[in-house]
Amino acid sequence: MKKPKFQIPSGMHDILPESQSYFQKIYKVVKDIAGFYEFGKIDTPIVEQSQLFEKGTGLSTDIVKKQMYTFRTKGGDHLALRPEFTPGVVRSYIEHGMFNLPQPIKLWYFGPLFRYERSQAGRFRQFYQFGFEVLGEESPSVDAQVIQIFYNILKELKFKNLIIEINSIGDNQCRPYYKKSLSSYFRYREGQLCLDCRRRLRENPLRILDCKEEKCQRIISQAPQMIDYFCEGCKTHFKKVLEFLDEIEIPYHLNPLLVRGLDYYTKTVFEIFEDSNEGKNIGAIVGGGRYDALVKLLGGKDTPACGGAAGVERIVSAMKSRTRSVSHSAPKVFLAQLGDLAKRKSLKLFEDFRKEKIQVAESFGKDSLRTQLRKADKTGSAYTLIIGQKEALEGIIIIRDMKTGKQEIVKFEKVVREIKKRLKKISNL
Repeated sequence: MKKPKFQIPSGMHDILPESQSYFQKIYKVVKDIAGFYEFGKIDTPIVEQSQLFEKGTGLSTDIVKKQMYTFRTKGGDHLALRPEFTPGVVRSYIEHGMFNLPQPIKLWYFGPLFRYERSQAGRFRQFYQFGFEVLGEESPSVDAQVIQIFYNILKELKFKNLIIEINSIGDNQCRPYYKKSLSSYFRYREGQLCLDCRRRLRENPLRILDCKEEKCQRIISQAPQMIDYFCEGCKTHFKKVLEFLDEIEIPYHLNPLLVRGLDYYTKTVFEIFEDSNEGKNIGAIVGGGRYDALVKLLGGKDTPACGGAAGVERIVSAMKSRTRSVSHSAPKVFLAQLGDLAKRKSLKLFEDFRKEKIQVAESFGKDSLRTQLRKADKTGSAYTLIIGQKEALEGIIIIRDMKTGKQEIVKFEKVVREIKKRLKKISNL
């Protein structure tokens, strides 16, 4: 077979109709839970100033150093396709003066991100995330509630064996002492580290803890832990977060080496995995934490904040491994027609059903009644409405019960009301 002239760029992917049902299911669950917890939806631009991510995400992070898609406009602006949501949300919070509103501000989002990274299973260069951000509240109860929201969403999507890993990475009061200790520990073992971790040792030794290389993992497992360096404030905050999680019966594992890959995190950090074969392949489904210094760093007031985000493609992959497709409500009515006049009448009737929110299947491009009845069988429709040339002229329609084969004639203007009555009777059985 001749190779197509145009192909999708490396690392990108089409979301085909058979996958759309999963995306729609996830969106609906996220939207419903966001509404219950009183989060307002925000959409930020796909394109932002590059400096927003360089300053907000961190110059030493892999996202900024390796993965950002950047370009200059004709006017000379240096822009980037957004690689993550949080800096853009914070920019919007500052730019639109949301700090003048009653706090906290609770926002959620769902959309595409772009990162230039090595193509592999579960990782794409354009991918989707949804997330939740709470700005203007320092209480550890917020940390617990953000985790609870993601946990509830995954439970609603039928995830079972969820693992929540949690840690605290301190703040600017105690973390410098920890970083100094880490630097000393890794410096003596620099020759055993991968090339990336040798660079991280010079730029930010905390990033080494996030390395997945096996030879680095052996060294990391013996590294100093942040818990031994907490200031009193961070110790109290983390203790209360865990107490809240215990109270709402959210299971968690303490992971003293969890740091996340972004520079803006302070105090609580967490990731959520599924304990299954598929889960081991796709990695963390959700990640997030507290970022109390980011708003001020980007030009706003000193504002505590906490949030997290989930990878939609990873969730879809896990859902597909469990079931062949997301079930839809099958149309209960099929509209079959024969001839041009019947087609015109059917188009009008189709709209009448839509206005009444009754799902109807059709095959307006087919003229064979046998073909249309075969399709009606495949859709699982309870009733087929048949309109031929004779019926169209006389203003009548045939209702065929697909289970019994029994047929009945009704007037055209009464068919919607009659079908509504029959469908209601079926639903009450």
